[in-house]
Amino acid sequence: QPQLAESGGGLVQPGGSLRLSCVVSGFRLDYYAIGWFRQAPGKEREGVSCISRSGGRTTYADSVKGRFTISRDNAKNTVYLQMNSLKPEDTAVYYCAAVVRLGESCDYYGMNYWGKGTLVTVSS
Repeated sequence: QPQLAESGGGLVQPGGSLRLSCVVSGFRLDYYAIGWFRQAPGKEREGVSCISRSGGRTTYADSVKGRFTISRDNAKNTVYLQMNSLKPEDTAVYYCAAVVRLGESCDYYGMNYWGKGTLVTVSS
């Protein structure tokens, strides 16, 4: 049974940092690109960042470039999202999702498996 489990969310002050983790089980992580998504209250879900199978290619939404860093450790079946300089507008439920990909492509479409999400709240 393929599963993704996010953790690391919580309450943080503006300007603070959090590191989200996405632990996968039930499938081989190195066959999949991974995307991080978020959904704020009353808004549509958006792609935040994605990373290719080997980690050689990454992309970021314009709103998080220079502040967020995605990485992966296939040996630990884990993908990370380091979030720095957090802003109130980063408040959302963050999800990780996996999509099988050949080669080093990375995008936000056709995800095969989703986690249940972790809440990030940025507030003073």
